[in-house]
Amino acid sequence: MTSDTEGEIIIFIERIAVLPSKVCALLPHLFILHHRKLPSAHSELGGEIITPVVAAKKLSKFDPKTFLSTINGGRKIEAFPKKQTIFLQGDSSDAVFYIQKGKVRLTVVSKTGKEATIGILNEGDFFGEGCLAGQPFRLFSATAMTDCSVMRIDKKAMMEVLHREHAFSDMFVAHLLTRNIRYEEDLVDQLFNSSEKRLARILLLLARFGKEGAPETVIPKMTQETLAEMIGTTRSRVSFFMNRFRKLGFVDYGESGLQVRSSLLNIVLHD
Repeated sequence: MTSDTEGEIIIFIERIAVLPSKVCALLPHLFILHHRKLPSAHSELGGEIITPVVAAKKLSKFDPKTFLSTINGGRKIEAFPKKQTIFLQGDSSDAVFYIQKGKVRLTVVSKTGKEATIGILNEGDFFGEGCLAGQPFRLFSATAMTDCSVMRIDKKAMMEVLHREHAFSDMFVAHLLTRNIRYEEDLVDQLFNSSEKRLARILLLLARFGKEGAPETVIPKMTQETLAEMIGTTRSRVSFFMNRFRKLGFVDYGESGLQVRSSLLNIVLHD
């Protein structure tokens, strides 16, 4: 070791000595020491030096699908048999729901007692998200159309994960935008299309034509009154068009439900 090197080490030790004791105590936690060879320019010294490397903390990746399929703080999974009520219009709005399996029907009842169906939701849909915007009470009722598995997420837990996990918030915003687009399409359909086209469109939507994955060609049984409520017409008009669709081979009735064929698109696309 040369005299210059010894002098540098003495100066370095003197500087370390004057550091505050609290800073010195933190040094072992901030760095991991390892050895590497000296650069070629100093190869004549023939030694090794110690290089500080900042310790990296390994972060686990957030998976929205795992979050929506596991039970944890603020989340629980409930099973609802067919026709069982999930919540009623006027109930306290304190949670968001996610459909893991099955179909859910949303309905509203007027002051005079008239009921109307405002939506039928499928696997992968959220509902009850109005609580996140400060909605104190449910504006509609939710009922299981088929045997359902539904995750209930408390409002507080939902708000926390939306603020903390960008992957989940992106997925949830995409859901809200998709539903908003659907409502706009429903309004245009109601304003400009005939009741026959509206009926054909709602049947195709219920069978999930145009969605990701294979369409569900058989949809659960529902009354003609329910279909009439959804498209804004009378039960007699729905009966007339359904008989016509069946004669043309667009739909067929079976024990498991109503079978919808892709040829029904001809009604929607025909001017």
